[in-house]
This record gives sequence, structure tokens and C-alpha cells, in this order.
Amino acid sequence: MISVLIADDEQPAVNELAFLLAQDPRIGMIHQASSGADAIRLLAREPVDAAFLDIHMPGLTGFDLARALARFERSPVLVFVTADEEGALEAFDLAAVDYLLKPVRAERLQRSIGRIVEALKTGAARQAGPDEFSVPEMVAVTLGDTTRMIRLDDVRYVQAQGDYARLHTEEASYLVRVPISDLERQWANAGFVRVHRSYLVSLPHLSRVRLSADRPSVTVGQAELPVSRRLLPALRSRLDQAVIRPRQ
Repeated sequence: MISVLIADDEQPAVNELAFLLAQDPRIGMIHQASSGADAIRLLAREPVDAAFLDIHMPGLTGFDLARALARFERSPVLVFVTADEEGALEAFDLAAVDYLLKPVRAERLQRSIGRIVEALKTGAARQAGPDEFSVPEMVAVTLGDTTRMIRLDDVRYVQAQGDYARLHTEEASYLVRVPISDLERQWANAGFVRVHRSYLVSLPHLSRVRLSADRPSVTVGQAELPVSRRLLPALRSRLDQAVIRPRQ
């Protein structure tokens, strides 16, 4: 059971997040703080496994609080929960395992809890400082008139669109001004493999592979993507080398 802290100066937001967390059987004790100072006082008495921090709080901001918690003997795993899309890069520089946008959806929160569990299993949250974390690689994407940062490991597959590429995640798709051939080279060591002239897939996100059929294909999330005959041997080789744990 994971003990958590929610630090947010808006009580309705605290109540909503606490309700959602309580629905997950992996979550145990849920502590609440209405400011960064309250959070530090609480954690000095009773350490927790993970902390969900709002960024914009009076006095100590969520980022200030994260830096203070990094000096604790037992530093919690950090997740930022905010309506501000602009702080993701700084959040991951502070070794956060996730960055949730308000309003928080239950299924998205479950993924965050999964990342907390992974961090706790490695012992990183309790034994390492922020500089020792493996910071997830971030990708700048355009959404309307704004630029935001997404985690590379959230990208399920890439679709070629001329000299551009469209990155597909569970929640949305984003157009980037980079040809798919460039991404194929840049992301080869991150578990991506070309399966078709129009598609690049993330091996950890594969949920189904059909390579012996008349029309070979792979399934990523709800999308079934074709595999070209020319690229079939390379895909088989990558699958043989990797231990694939399909994601639902």
C-alpha cells in the first residue's frame, strides 16, 4: 500500500484527487496539505511514499516544495498536478515521474500510480537524489497555437505525413516538423522500430503481433498497423532481442 500526500491550496481539487486515489487498491493512507509549508511540517513527522504537488501555491510553490523534499532523508516520488502545461520540462528536471493536467482523469491517474510503483520498486525514490534519477526524455510538440512537452515513452507510434510526422499517444496525436526517417534514427535506442514506410512503433506498447499472417500487422492500443514484407525480418530480429511486455 502506497502512502501519499496531496499538496494543493484549492480544497475542491484536493477532495477530487483524494477521491480518485482512494479508488485504487494500491493506495493506502492519503494525507492532505493546503500549502508547501504545511506539507513540509507534515512530512517531517510522517514520511510518505509519493507526493502529488500543485505548482501554483502561495508561499512555497510546488517546485520550491520539490526542491525542499529532495533534501529529506526519505524523499517521496513526485507527481505534479496542475492546470499549467508550461512547467513539464522543469518538473522532470526535478525528477518527477509524471505531470498531470487538471482536471485529472481516473485512467490517467492509474498510469501515474503505476509509475510511482515502478520508482518505488527500484528504490530510486528513497535512496537517490534528483540528479541520480533517470529523467524521461521529453519531446516538444505543437497543439494549436501552443507548444508543450510530452514524454517520449508516452508515444505509442509515429505516422508519416509527408515531411512531417504525427506522434500518437493514448490521449491525443501531435504533429512535429521532423520526417519519420529522422525519428527512426534518433529513437532506435528508445525501443522504436520501423514496420512500414508510414509507421514507426514503440515495442513496449505493442499489444498484439501477427507476423505469419497473409497480411502481417502489429496492434498498438486500438490501432492495427500494417507491417511491410521488406521490414518484416528487421522487426522479427528486434522482437527476438527484446523482452516485450505488452501494455493494455
